[in-house]
Amino acid sequence: MTIASISVLRQKLPPFLSTAFIHQQRFISAVQNPINARKQQQQKQHQPNKNVLRARETFKKQFSSLAPLLSPDEKPPLTDNQAIGTVVSSQANFMRVVVNSASQSEDWGSLGMELLCVVKEVLKKIKRRVLVGDRVLVGAIDWVDKGGRIENVFERKSEILDPPVANVDHLLVLFSIEQPTIEPFTLTRFLVEAESTGIPLTLALNKVELAEEGTLKEWKSRLRHWGYEPVFCSVDTKQGLDTLQFILREQTSVIVGPSGVGKSSLINALRGNRSVLGAVEDDNWFEPTLGSKWFEEQRVGEVSTRSGRGKHTTRNVSLLPLSGGGYLADTPGFNQPSLMKVTKQSLAQYFPEIRKMLEQDVTGKCSFSDCLHIGEPGCLVKGDWERFSYYVQLLDEIKVREEFQLRTFGTKRESGVRLKVGGLGVKQAEPRLEPKKHRRQSRKTVNQSILDELDDDDDDNETLDSENPILRAMKDENK
Repeated sequence: MTIASISVLRQKLPPFLSTAFIHQQRFISAVQNPINARKQQQQKQHQPNKNVLRARETFKKQFSSLAPLLSPDEKPPLTDNQAIGTVVSSQANFMRVVVNSASQSEDWGSLGMELLCVVKEVLKKIKRRVLVGDRVLVGAIDWVDKGGRIENVFERKSEILDPPVANVDHLLVLFSIEQPTIEPFTLTRFLVEAESTGIPLTLALNKVELAEEGTLKEWKSRLRHWGYEPVFCSVDTKQGLDTLQFILREQTSVIVGPSGVGKSSLINALRGNRSVLGAVEDDNWFEPTLGSKWFEEQRVGEVSTRSGRGKHTTRNVSLLPLSGGGYLADTPGFNQPSLMKVTKQSLAQYFPEIRKMLEQDVTGKCSFSDCLHIGEPGCLVKGDWERFSYYVQLLDEIKVREEFQLRTFGTKRESGVRLKVGGLGVKQAEPRLEPKKHRRQSRKTVNQSILDELDDDDDDNETLDSENPILRAMKDENK
C-alpha cells in the first residue's frame, strides 16, 4: 500500500516514533525508485562548491582584459616591455608618460624616461578615461623609439573636472588684481568649483605691483569676510613666491584661474626659485626629463588691449616639476567653470559664510532638511551677507540645469560595462556597445532598398508621362 503523505501520519503517530518512521519511509521510497535516488546523488556530487565559484570569479576579475582599477598600493608583476608611470601631459589622442618603475632588466636605464603612449581600445570602449596625473600601467613598450600603450589605470585618490586632472593634493586659485581686473562673481564661481572637489585650496592674487596699497587692503578685508586668507604675489617683484612654494612643496597641485592672470608666468617663476624654506633636496623622479622640450618654460602671452582679458596661450594640461619638490599642473584658462558636481542641495556647503552661520546655532540646521536658504520659514541663514546675490544667481542656474537633465536624460544612466553570466553562474565583464553604432545593414536589406527606389522612380516616370499631353497623343496614335 502506497502512503500518500508522511506529514499526515507524523501528526497521528507518537512523537518518539515519528523520526524513525520518516527514515523508514525514505528508505522504502529509495528502494522503490532507485533512478530518482541516483539522480539526486549525482546532482549533489556535481554541484559546485561556493568557495570554488568565488575563487573562479576572483580569478577572472584579476586576469580578464576588463579587470577593475588597480589599487594604489598594488605592485603588479612587470615584463620586460611593461612599466608603471605617471601621465604628465595629454594632447589629442596621445599621452606623455614618465616612467616611475620598470622590470629589473630595464630599470637601470628607463627610470624617468618619457614615453609617447596611446590608450588601449578596451579602455575607450568601457569609457575609462585617462587623465593627467594618473598612475598607469604601460605595455608594448618600444624602449628605442620611446613609445607604448596604456593598458590599465590605478585607482585615483582625487579627481577634478575643470580642468581634468587626477590625484590632486592641493588647488591654487589664481586671480590678478589688475590686467585683467578681478570680478567678484567670477571669483565666486571659481571658489565654488574648487570647494566642491573637497581638496584643500589656496587663494592667490597676482600682479600686486599694478594696484595701490588701499586697493590691496580693501580686497584683503573683503576676502576675509568671505572666509579666505589670500596670498598676494607678484612675478616681477618676486613678492610672495617663497610663501607659495612653501605651501605647494611635496604635493601635486593644480593652478586654476581665468586667462591672462599669469598662471604660466607664475609657474616659470616658481620652478626657477631655489630659495625655499623647508625644501627637500632629494632627487626628483622628473630630474632625468628636465632637458626635454616638454618641460621647458611655459609660453606666456600678453593681455588683449581691446577686451582687457587674457589670450588663450596654454592649450593643454601639463604636469611640471617644482624645484623645491612637488608638481604643479599648468592648465588652460577658462572664464566659466561648469559646476557639474554642484547640486542645488549641496551649493550652500561651498560658501564659508553659510557654514559659519549654521555653526553658530546650537542645532546647526534649519527647520526643513531641504532648505535652500533663500528665505524659507525657520531658516538660519539671513540674506545680509555680501555674496547672497551671487548665491541666488548660481542656485537659479543649477536649478535650470537639473530640470533640463531630468527632462533630457531622466534618472537612469547605463554604465559602459555589462555583466555576462556564463557557465555555473559565473559573471564576466564585457564592454557595452552603443546600440546600432557598430552594426551594418545586411546585403539583403541594402538590395531591397535599391529595388524600392527603382520602383518609385518608375512610378514617378509613369505619372509624368500620363500628365504630358504630347506623349499621351503619341501613344493613342500607335494604338
